Amino acid sequence: MKRSLFLISILALSLAACKSLPPLSNPGPPLSPPVSSSEVNTPFQVPKSTLTRVINSQVPQTLIKEQGMSFGNGIEGDLQISRNGAITWAALDSQLIEVKIPIKIQGEVGLKKSGLGSFLRTRIPLDETLEPLVVIDPEVNPDWSVGIRAFELIELGGQLDLDVLGMSVDLSGVLSQQIRKWADENLVAKKSIIQLKPIIDLAWEQVGKPFQVEVEGFQTAFSIQPQEVRFREFFDANESLNVWLGLAGKVNSHPASAAPSRAFPLPSLSPNSSEENALEILMPFGISYTELDELLAENLQNKVFRIDKKITMIPSNIKTQAYGEWIAISLDFFAEQSNGKSLEGEIFAVGKPFYDPETREIRFSEINFKLESGNFGAQTTAGLKKRKIIKNIQKRAVFPLGDLIDESLVSIADRLGLSTPIADLKIENLVIEPAGFYPLANELLIQLKAKGSVGIDFK
Repeated sequence: MKRSLFLISILALSLAACKSLPPLSNPGPPLSPPVSSSEVNTPFQVPKSTLTRVINSQVPQTLIKEQGMSFGNGIEGDLQISRNGAITWAALDSQLIEVKIPIKIQGEVGLKKSGLGSFLRTRIPLDETLEPLVVIDPEVNPDWSVGIRAFELIELGGQLDLDVLGMSVDLSGVLSQQIRKWADENLVAKKSIIQLKPIIDLAWEQVGKPFQVEVEGFQTAFSIQPQEVRFREFFDANESLNVWLGLAGKVNSHPASAAPSRAFPLPSLSPNSSEENALEILMPFGISYTELDELLAENLQNKVFRIDKKITMIPSNIKTQAYGEWIAISLDFFAEQSNGKSLEGEIFAVGKPFYDPETREIRFSEINFKLESGNFGAQTTAGLKKRKIIKNIQKRAVFPLGDLIDESLVSIADRLGLSTPIADLKIENLVIEPAGFYPLANELLIQLKAKGSVGIDFK
């Protein structure tokens, strides 16, 4: 893409109409650009098979290991309760799930070391298997941790009978009480039992890092500063876990050399009520007037342009600036006819930039200009020559944005794509177009709007 074409187009379009300018002393207030922001909302379903695999990979092999556990009736023991197979589960409604956990109970029990237990030292070994059935109400807390809001033991899934001194002792009820007590103390009482934040931070550090866009050797970096993360989860009739995850934040632009090295931190979670799959990012891309001046000088300064067979023109001292809602260009020029007649003076022109989606180019509308010159023969002849100048330069009046848009597409897709052992995340149907042009004090700000959706493929 030749950014010089943009600069030439400004000059050409500045000459495109013979109208009077707004008062030079009062161009009107500049347009205020909207806050550059990002909005991403992703509803997705975690299949039951995937969630089952995650649960079985995260629940530790040893569930309980305790010495001197009291079973009541003067009986105590040293027990280790371990998993004994795959955990299975079923959703009872949108929040509650029923979980079956095959377990192996190993250890030994006997009478407490007091009273009769002081004389009878016999300990009875335990090696039993059970399949307890429990109902739990899991929740994700605002601090990104997982807790158990409620726990209920429905059944022990077997009998635990012991023969102590010829007496049959049923420890099933005692063990059930111990499991409930353990769950109350270690699950329900603790607001968080699994910390998701470290895992989420690792993923966000990859997705949320600043990304760069390079056009014609000029680099600009963009970073997303999250201000809100919205979340909702529930089970559906197919026992899939539905998650609505949304992020809203501010988009910052930086010189490439001054971009942050890390992603901004994520805030706490807040409720999400939207099931829309949408991505919208508004990115501020600035072109400084100094940069415009330099590029104009490279392509136009003191170079001879042939207007027709008889006239040549040499522009010089080219300057750009904001002019209210317009972009203004001032330049000196020297035009000469083949018969030796010449004209020199100054052109001051303004125009409003807009985007043509069909050609993917910036063009200008509402063109006004003012020309000041010395004598060049009759003013009528000068007017005719101006029209020929306009027609010749208008052939160059284009500023292709294709490279900038394509570079932005690649950068956003690469940065927001993510591959994990559980799922792959990718940006789909991504479209980028300029959403507005804002002549500011030191630069022309182009607001680029990216719109699309998010796709997630679970493994």
